[in-house]
Amino acid sequence: MSYRQRLSLLVTIDSVIVLTSIFFSHFLVNANLHVLSLPLVVSSITLLLSHHIFSFIYKLYKKAWEHASITELLFIFKAITFSMIAVAFVQQIVVHDIYFRLLAVTWMLHSLLIGGSRFCWRLIVSTYMNKSVNKKRSLIVGAGSAGTMVARQLIKSNDAEFVPVVFIDDNVNIHGLDILGIPVYGGVDQIEKAVEELNIDNIIIAIPSLGKKELNLIFQECSKTKARTQTLPMLEDLVSGKLSVNHFMDVQVEDLLGRQPIELDIESISEYITGKVVLVTGAGGSIGSEVCRQVTKFSPQKLILLGHGENSIYSIEMELKDSDGHTEIEFITEIADVQDVKKMMSIMNKYKPNVVYHAAAHKHVPLMERNPEEAFKNNVIGTMNVAMAASQYEVDTFVMISTDKAVNPTSVMGATKRMAEMIIQDMDKSSKTKFVAVRFGNVLGSRGSVIPRFKQQIVKGGPVSVTHPDMIRYFMTIPEASRLVIQAGALARGGEIFVLDMGEPVKIVDLAKNLIKLSGNSLEDIGIEFTGMRPGEKLYEELLKADEIDGKHVFPKIYIGKTANLYMEEIKEMISTYATLDKESLRTQLLDLANSKVIPIPKKLVSIG
Repeated sequence: MSYRQRLSLLVTIDSVIVLTSIFFSHFLVNANLHVLSLPLVVSSITLLLSHHIFSFIYKLYKKAWEHASITELLFIFKAITFSMIAVAFVQQIVVHDIYFRLLAVTWMLHSLLIGGSRFCWRLIVSTYMNKSVNKKRSLIVGAGSAGTMVARQLIKSNDAEFVPVVFIDDNVNIHGLDILGIPVYGGVDQIEKAVEELNIDNIIIAIPSLGKKELNLIFQECSKTKARTQTLPMLEDLVSGKLSVNHFMDVQVEDLLGRQPIELDIESISEYITGKVVLVTGAGGSIGSEVCRQVTKFSPQKLILLGHGENSIYSIEMELKDSDGHTEIEFITEIADVQDVKKMMSIMNKYKPNVVYHAAAHKHVPLMERNPEEAFKNNVIGTMNVAMAASQYEVDTFVMISTDKAVNPTSVMGATKRMAEMIIQDMDKSSKTKFVAVRFGNVLGSRGSVIPRFKQQIVKGGPVSVTHPDMIRYFMTIPEASRLVIQAGALARGGEIFVLDMGEPVKIVDLAKNLIKLSGNSLEDIGIEFTGMRPGEKLYEELLKADEIDGKHVFPKIYIGKTANLYMEEIKEMISTYATLDKESLRTQLLDLANSKVIPIPKKLVSIG
């Protein structure tokens, strides 16, 4: 309905209501159905005109009555009251008398009919015009301000995909009550029962202040049902207007980690990055590219993107250049292999970076088991080349990205990363450069990680392959890993291994189940297949060796390990002889060296918190 049509309809309805009110009131007061006096005619004309005048003043004809509230009713009250005052004023002038009984009855009828007409308008629109058989029956978790706001928006919206049917809230004081006409069924433990009884299609978690641990607990209850689970957009997106409250988001596996992400010490990071030259090796990889994104927030003078793959380096270069607010940063790309020591020396000499983040590495465990010489060349020799070049050209801070698989390694990849740690710890002893390593667990969504693999299998209809039902891993997100790397540079004094407090480890089979559920499928439809442990894998990972455990808390959620024994002579000997060894001999020597003289760790996860 256009504005003109709406205006004409409302003016017509109000005119009929005004005349009906005053004439019916006159007949009630005078008990005479045939008397049409001059005061009645004057009063009727005055009331009609004044009602429309005050209706325009209070914009009653511009209100969306399908969304009316107490405020709109107050405007109606004011318009009618002032109309009656105007009629009384005219009566006094024309007939020198005010008919108080007539005006009182008219006011009551006028208010009742005008208010009733608007209520009927809202009722018709909400009941019939907004009715859709295709709307999904929804359960809202959280009956607080956010939950009621969501419910109100869904009720009012013509285009909403969902219709709110029931609330779930742990506040026992509101159990059994109705909010906006929607019953509060019970607490979180009643989600499964409510979904089944009320034929719920969709669950909306509407608690913006919810921590990840609490969200995980609620999601586990939701996962017992077949209903799709979604959450509200982030508060900053709601405030900025990017999204509205009825733009719901699917729960992401990252949301279920069970801990809050690390917060950065902005001041200390700015001191060593802002206005400086920063070099990132492996800048096209999942971790390296995120490190680049995080670094740009601190406005370095130059950011050198070094990598072996031209496509990935080009991609991150274009992304950074196209991002807002980075016009003052000079982005430089270098296609180079860290195994080329001369090229590393040349690049360090050319740009003389203040900070180096060394993210270039081979990290895929089964592949490196089959290609130990490539893991050794890239992870050990490559790290030594970059570190030597950084030391020679007096880089201020060198941060190497390591892994929890370097602790008591059972794989070639873990062994080579442990040897890389030894190299930079040893180099720190004689160099002006501060060399540190950052160690963390599996990174959700990184290339070669378990999450993309699981998603591919789910898309194909399953089954999802899990190596062992008891396998557990520490997990973190790519942004978290990158923030840890950057914060470690600010904390570096030289020779440390920094470790993130990664919370509780996660069972891989539980992760697979959550992903199946989050994708909108059932466990029965997709299925899980146990394939057996692969070469080099462990059931669990540690974050620190027994002789590294310090427990020193240097920053919220960041710990530091003590320097363990280094075996540089053996590493140098292996560098000179590895090419003469067959794959199995090389693998054996790598594992023996990486595990030499290490105190055995019990089969219990090391606690670093």
